[in-house]
Amino acid sequence: MMQYKITAPSKLNATVALPASKSISNRALIIYALSGGHILPQNLSDCDDTEVIINAIRYMPEVIDIKAAGTAMRFMTAYLSVMRGTHVLTGTERMKKRPIKILVEALRTLGADIEYAGEEGYPPLSITGRKLTGGSLEMAGSVSSQYISAMLMIGPMLDRGLELRLTGDIISRPYIDLTLYMMNEAGAEAEWTAPDTINIKPKPYKTREYLIENDWSGASYWYEMMALNDHPDSKIMLTGLKDGSKQGDSVARYIFSMLGVKTAFESKKSRKPQTVTITTNGRCLPRLEYDFINSPDLAQTFVVTCAAKGVRFHFTGLATLKIKETDRIEALKKEMRKLGYVIESRNDSELIWDGKTCEPQMELGIDTYEDHRMALAFAPYALKSGEIIINNPLVVTKSYPHFWEDLAEAGFTIEVRE
Repeated sequence: MMQYKITAPSKLNATVALPASKSISNRALIIYALSGGHILPQNLSDCDDTEVIINAIRYMPEVIDIKAAGTAMRFMTAYLSVMRGTHVLTGTERMKKRPIKILVEALRTLGADIEYAGEEGYPPLSITGRKLTGGSLEMAGSVSSQYISAMLMIGPMLDRGLELRLTGDIISRPYIDLTLYMMNEAGAEAEWTAPDTINIKPKPYKTREYLIENDWSGASYWYEMMALNDHPDSKIMLTGLKDGSKQGDSVARYIFSMLGVKTAFESKKSRKPQTVTITTNGRCLPRLEYDFINSPDLAQTFVVTCAAKGVRFHFTGLATLKIKETDRIEALKKEMRKLGYVIESRNDSELIWDGKTCEPQMELGIDTYEDHRMALAFAPYALKSGEIIINNPLVVTKSYPHFWEDLAEAGFTIEVRE
C-alpha cells in the first residue's frame, strides 16, 4: 500500500492554479456533444471523471467503461439514450453497487431502450439510443441531482421537449440551477415554471465557444488549510474563480467566513474568472449548525476543519453521502476516531460532534476508500497535528490530479512510503 506522510509548514504563502470545475466540465461536454460537437469547451478539467466522458463521446466504443465516475455514469446513461447505436455502460466494482434504477425508469418512461446487463437496478447497462418523444415526467427531488441534470440536458433533443416535476424535498438545487444556466447559455430554453417544475422547449443547442471556470470544490481544501493554520501573516491566492459563481460549492467561502477565513476578489465588478486572496482573522464560532442539502460534497471538509478547531457541530442534509464513492458517513466516523474525535451519526443524514474525544491512532494513516474527497479533506489536518499519513493518496486524480504537487509548492513536505 502506498502512503504519503505529509508535514505542514509553519506559514502559508502560495499562489495556487486550481483545477477547472469538474461539475461545469462534465455538463459542458454533454451539451457540446448534443450540439453537434464542433467547438470543444476551453479549460476542461484534467480529472479522471472528465477524461472518461471525453473518451466516451469522442470514440463511442461498444463498451464504455467510466471507471469510478458517478457523474459520467448518470450523464452518459441519458446521453446514450438519445444517440444512435447500442452501447454497454460499465464501471468499477463499486460503481456496479451504486443505484441507477430511478434514472433508468425515468428514461424508460420517455421510451428509452435500456436493459440491465448485470444486477437489476445497477450498472452495467445496455443502451440502444433512439429518438425520444419526451413530454411530462415526475421524479423524486430527493435523489441525486445528477439524475435530474442528466434528464434535463437531453430535454432539448426530445420531440416534445420535457416538463419535469420534482416531488418531495429537492436536494442539491444549486447543481440543478447550474445545469439550467449552462443549457440556456448554449441556446436552449429551460426554466423553472413553478417551485417544483422545470420546462424545457424542444429547441436544439447552438455550437459556441465556452470557457470553464476553476473549481470551488478544489478551493475549499485551501480554505480549510487557511482555517487550520495559526500564522497571522499567512496568505493564499486562488486563480480562476468567479464572484457569484453558479457552482454549489462556492458557498464554502461564506461558511468559512464563520471559521475566520476572509475572501477578497480582485474586482467586485468583474464577471470573469479572477484571482481570490484568502487570509485569516483568527476569529471563529464556538459551534456550527449547517444544512448541507445543497452542497453535500463539502461535508468532509467541514467535519475535519471544525473538529480540528474545537468547533462543535451538527450537520444535516447528508443523505446522499451514503451512496457516494464510499459510504462517507461511516468513513468519516471511522477515520475521525484515528484523529481522536468521536463523531456521531443520526438518521443516515446527520453528523454531530459534541466535543467528545478518544485516544488517537494517527500512526495507522487515514484510509481513503477509493474516495478522492477523503484524501483531499484530511490532508490539511497536518496543519493541526504537524503531520498526517494518507493511505492510497493517488485517489485525488478523480477531481484534483495535481493536488499533491500544489501542496509541495505551498511548502508541505511529502514523503512517499511504499
